[in-house]
Amino acid sequence: MASFIIRRLIASIFVLFAATFLMYLLVAYSGDPLEDLRQSNAPNKESLIEARTKLLNLDVPPPLRYFLWLGGVFRGDFGISIQNQPVNALLGNAITSTLTLVTTATVVAMVLGITVGIVSALRQYTGFDYSVTLIAFLFFSLPIFWVAVLLKQYGAIQLNNWLADPTISVPVIIGLAIVSGLLWMSILGGKWRKRLTVFAIAAVASAAVLTFLSVTQWFADPSIGIVVYAFLAIGIAVGVTAISTGLRNRKALYASLIVAVIGIALYFPMMNYILNGMTLWFFLLLAVLAVVVSGAIGWFMGAPDRGPVVRTTAIVGFFVAAFTALDKYMSYWQAYANSSRVRGRPIATVGSSTPGLGGNFWVQGIDLYTHLLLPTIAIILISFASYTRYSRASLLEVMNQDYIRTARSKGLTERTVVVRHAFRNALIPITTIIAFDVGALIGGAVITETVFGWVGMGRLFVTALGAHDPNPVMAFFVVTGTLAVIFNLIADLVYAALDPRIKVG
Repeated sequence: MASFIIRRLIASIFVLFAATFLMYLLVAYSGDPLEDLRQSNAPNKESLIEARTKLLNLDVPPPLRYFLWLGGVFRGDFGISIQNQPVNALLGNAITSTLTLVTTATVVAMVLGITVGIVSALRQYTGFDYSVTLIAFLFFSLPIFWVAVLLKQYGAIQLNNWLADPTISVPVIIGLAIVSGLLWMSILGGKWRKRLTVFAIAAVASAAVLTFLSVTQWFADPSIGIVVYAFLAIGIAVGVTAISTGLRNRKALYASLIVAVIGIALYFPMMNYILNGMTLWFFLLLAVLAVVVSGAIGWFMGAPDRGPVVRTTAIVGFFVAAFTALDKYMSYWQAYANSSRVRGRPIATVGSSTPGLGGNFWVQGIDLYTHLLLPTIAIILISFASYTRYSRASLLEVMNQDYIRTARSKGLTERTVVVRHAFRNALIPITTIIAFDVGALIGGAVITETVFGWVGMGRLFVTALGAHDPNPVMAFFVVTGTLAVIFNLIADLVYAALDPRIKVG
């Protein structure tokens, strides 16, 4: 394993050297960084040209200039832009902005796409499968700039208008209730009597919830509350246990319910005392503490087979803590929406933050969320299709293998067959797609960043390329190329972890 990693890293270093050399020459010969100054009418034009020439070493031939640039890279310095700004500072700001935007969207797209693809494969040739296929290809064919403009119009302008009086009309309630009933009916499947029963229950429940939200004006001042929180915590404990270990594993079920009860007991102290005066590091510390304590409960209750129980309780603890934080965020929604800077229109369309907003940790978090909402949805809609189709096709291929039929012939439950045997092997081809996408995260989303006014890596690259500014372009190329190499190596190692038949060496 160690020799394999070392060989791959050495080969990757030579590939990066060759690629950066070619890229530097292409950028250097693609245009003149002095073009704007040559066309200027400034009285000191000659002195400006001379200063920029010395600044960027333009009097040195590009092949030799590359080695001057490479020497700076070895010292951790990517040089100066044509605007006389340190590229390191530009790169740091762009990376932060891009990671905030694209990482969130990609992670959500992965989780949703893989989950929906798996359910679609398990419900092959049903109404749900056909609907998912249609929606996936529809999203995949939509141009991202068009989606972004539609989201601005209907996801921001119209939604902000509706939030002034968030009342849901009766036709909308009926339509959403019917859609919910059809969705749950197609997911659960079964005979027609069972399907109609599921449809009726889901439709009535959805209509009741929507009516309650409309009557109470919940969207103007949202909250979860202790009653709903208790039901959610217990539901999470049962649901996660059912997927992770199965409800027959009583130790995992009881440990998860204990975690849920502890979360319910701590609800009021957390909301009224502990979460006040929050900072980012204390927030992260509490999140880690919730997972560790939940895992410890699973450890003490899970003997002799502790691994599955610890995994289950840790997941339950994470989600229970997440809902506590979500309710705390909701408690500041009205204050945020009615602030002088937001003025009742909380869904943002441009930028990554509201200038001069101020506020505490929770208000700043809401502001970040409202600015992330639309560009994240735009990227998710485009990425969702590929993850759905790949995961569906991969699981269908695995489900037809001989070892799956052998597992079923042993009398294993369908949950065990799917989760332990099929899902793990279905992840092997998906790992390749995820590795490439995660490696490309830092490259940014050029069109989305442009439409929504995010100054990230994509915008940095396009702006520098248009201005014939070599140093920011090369900084972008080095970062993205290095990440691509690293994540390809990680993908190879994940292959070996998922499938013991694969040996690296």
